Amino acid sequence: LKCMRTCLRRGARTCAAFHRSSAPSRCAPARTVMSGAPVDPEKEARKLEKKQKKEEEKAAKEAKKAAAAAAKSAPKAQAVVPSLTLLNFDDSPYGNLFIQSQMKTGREWTDVSDLKPSMKDEKVWIRARVHKSRAQGNKLCFLELRGSLSTTVQAVVFGKEIAGFANLLGRESVVDVFGAVSVPEAEIKSCTQSGVELQVERLYCISGAEPLPLQVEDAGRSEAELEADPSLVRVNQEVRLDNRILDLRTRANQGIFRIQSNVCRLFREYMLQNSFTEIHSPKLIATASEGGANVFKLGYFDTVAYMAQSPQLYKQMALQGDMERVFEVGPVFRAENSNTHRHLTEFTGLDMEMVFYEHYHEVLDMIDGMFNHIFTGLVRDCQAEIEAVRQQFPFRDLQWKHPCKRFTFVEAVNLLKKDGPGVVRERIAALQKDAETNPKSAHAIKVMEAHIESIQSKNVEEDLSTEDERVLGEVVHRAIGEDYYIIDKFPRAVRPFYTMPDPDNKTWSNSYDVFIRGEEIVSGAQRIHDPELLLENAKDLGVDLGPVQGYVDSFKYGAMPHAGCGVGMERVVMLFLQLNNIRKTSMFPRDPKRLTP
Repeated sequence: LKCMRTCLRRGARTCAAFHRSSAPSRCAPARTVMSGAPVDPEKEARKLEKKQKKEEEKAAKEAKKAAAAAAKSAPKAQAVVPSLTLLNFDDSPYGNLFIQSQMKTGREWTDVSDLKPSMKDEKVWIRARVHKSRAQGNKLCFLELRGSLSTTVQAVVFGKEIAGFANLLGRESVVDVFGAVSVPEAEIKSCTQSGVELQVERLYCISGAEPLPLQVEDAGRSEAELEADPSLVRVNQEVRLDNRILDLRTRANQGIFRIQSNVCRLFREYMLQNSFTEIHSPKLIATASEGGANVFKLGYFDTVAYMAQSPQLYKQMALQGDMERVFEVGPVFRAENSNTHRHLTEFTGLDMEMVFYEHYHEVLDMIDGMFNHIFTGLVRDCQAEIEAVRQQFPFRDLQWKHPCKRFTFVEAVNLLKKDGPGVVRERIAALQKDAETNPKSAHAIKVMEAHIESIQSKNVEEDLSTEDERVLGEVVHRAIGEDYYIIDKFPRAVRPFYTMPDPDNKTWSNSYDVFIRGEEIVSGAQRIHDPELLLENAKDLGVDLGPVQGYVDSFKYGAMPHAGCGVGMERVVMLFLQLNNIRKTSMFPRDPKRLTP
């Protein structure tokens, strides 16, 4: 355009006329008109100027739009959020509130689980986690807040500044919310407290959450949900355990560990009601308490010590100190390199020991009553927790009666030999459909066929294997409709050195195991209280009692007949809830491959 004006001033009708001898690349070519009429240079100049002006206006508009978009996003990224304490949080309806115990405000708090329609128009303070958030425009934000046992409620945040602040909150952030309870026209189906929502007036972030390694929502999905929608994220067990703090926040885990707490409470309650005294035995000991090599060894000054495999010897010694009935809740350590669904290297033992008058079945009756008390108490007191678990891990309710069914070991083996092969054949038939295409199914069938042969040839003096116990559990359930039973009179050769032999046949012993759904949860027996018989029995089993001479000596000064048992707490919870792995019922499980977190 500048070139054209210069050319016109010099008297040329077109740039081309002025620049005939010049390089054509310097100026625009002359426009050809179909009619052959000459081009008006002034008109052409005005058109070009107009076109350039339009392009400049368009560029200016786009720049303005980009600036507006940047301005809109800038507050979210760079907003100045008030930093507050308990001394001045009233100064702002929102902000980051750091709790450092400066004062007590006297606020009354309400749990999310307690919010209900009858509280309409009441104003409440709640502390919860941000489970989800959803912004609508720049003045409205919906928060889904999660409280105790993963109960949730929807909170409505309205107002440009406070809604903007709400939209900044990351999932799992801890917040204090003050607002009015309202009743929506339609239920909030995504929340457990579906009949109410909160109209937020004040919102404070107590602790913000960084980006999460896994979503609690993903960790809380059931197998049915995952199968129905393959696009959903599946969180495997190792990822869960590596990020256990987040995994514990799922509704099912909240239920599991509250049930676990109640198992211990009910055990302790029953013991105290029956005149037991709680004791606390040492966990650092001079020799293996159960004998054998499955013991953790550690340095102890200029010698070595061992982690207690059980409080067994100390329970018995306490009875000889005239305590008569004792119990303990404490850690148990087993150095077993067993990477199975039911073994841990550290678990919580519920142990009891008591004297009796005539027959060790007096103790067995006490144990049976104890489990009835625990099961009845869980069903009575933990319905919300049980349903929370069932939602993610569906299970069949435990079937039991009191007193429970008791079998002798010989009766149990004969029942297994009679009906066990049929149960295994049914399992094989269920796998045969895809055995041709699935190598795992084909291998499982071979293992099961070998198990059938093992059952059929089983000697009644041979101990039950894990698979034997499982099959027997199914046999018993089908026969009597119960999942909880006792097996008495185990072979003497498979029990510890301190187990009292059967008075009529030394092949057997006065010992017993308790089972839930075909898995052992209790091992117990009458203990030998005569020092000479104890030494004789240990010699027969090849056990050196030299390292536990103090234990042997405790029976030399007059000893009461006694019996007891040890219960694996995690197993009780696992089997009551029919879970598939004991790591689900250990808060921070320890096994041969895991020592953290």
